Amino acid sequence: MWEKAEGDNSLMRITAGEYKGRNLVAPRDATIRPTSDKVRQAIFNLVEHHPQLKDFSLAGGRVIDLFAGTGALGLEALSRGASYCLFVDNSAEGRALIRQNIENLGLTGKTKIWRRDAAQLGRLDTLNPFGLGFLDPPYRQQLIEPALTSLRDGGWLVPAAVIAAEMDESETLAPVSGYGIIDHRCYGGTAVTLLRRTA
Repeated sequence: MWEKAEGDNSLMRITAGEYKGRNLVAPRDATIRPTSDKVRQAIFNLVEHHPQLKDFSLAGGRVIDLFAGTGALGLEALSRGASYCLFVDNSAEGRALIRQNIENLGLTGKTKIWRRDAAQLGRLDTLNPFGLGFLDPPYRQQLIEPALTSLRDGGWLVPAAVIAAEMDESETLAPVSGYGIIDHRCYGGTAVTLLRRTA
């Protein structure tokens, strides 16, 4: 999530759920590109209401937010009923923003923050796997495919886990073994691909 931001980042809010309307701390400059409130809402509308995800429920679910930036996607998931979120970000600035937002919402007990390369996660050995994942890497750096591979090979996902991957509208996502693409939509200059873990 390190890229020139589009529009004004000065005001970010949780869009629905328990913490609806609560402000999030935004980046002070354009080095981190948060997911806009509008795109975040669109992502959750897809995740929660897509006809191919009728058997999926966010309630009580475990979420992993890769390239987490401000943590807005994972925090939105917690507001909407998820029970736990692991935020992964390599940037010290990003982790500081995530920590501040977690503390402001009183969600310390439902979260962890890790400094790790999302494209090289390694084996999952100390946590339970996750049912929902968000991938919002820097645009146009071909990081989504290696991150998906890392999640798959490291055992980070439960069977039939759902992934929402965000990218520039000009990018295309090559098929990755072990995942099926459910949907792909564009919102302004941002594209969102919805995937599901397969056998």
